[in-house]
Amino acid sequence: MPRIQLEPAQRYPFATEMQIYISHVNQGGHLDNAQLLTLVSEARVRFFTWLGYFEFNVEGHFIVVGDIVAQYKSEGFHGETMLVEMNPADFNKYGFDLQFRMSDKATGREVALGKIGIVFIDQQHRKISLIPPTFLERATRL
Repeated sequence: MPRIQLEPAQRYPFATEMQIYISHVNQGGHLDNAQLLTLVSEARVRFFTWLGYFEFNVEGHFIVVGDIVAQYKSEGFHGETMLVEMNPADFNKYGFDLQFRMSDKATGREVALGKIGIVFIDQQHRKISLIPPTFLERATRL
């Protein structure tokens, strides 16, 4: 199977900082792959909050993660502060990709690139729904 190769976005309009705690580190002494997802999930929540939304109410819809992909660029270590940057991209009828880049704040060393597939869900019917137009307009202006 060919390796996943991702290109960083041209720009990332949102950024947040997170420290790697000892609970994020595996027996190899570096950031555990499951914990990378935990950190990226927290950054995703912060992204939506930055836009003025809660994930359970984005213009009357909630969001789910349809898929996620990550490409490791280097190790992350206990005590490092990660800069997690995000960019909404590749919009479709039902959602978009939230691209991310994680890097060490002190050195700029890239730790991971990836993207999260976001899908909108109609709260009342609990079915996939179209992207709310107000959200789409707001997100495409970033």
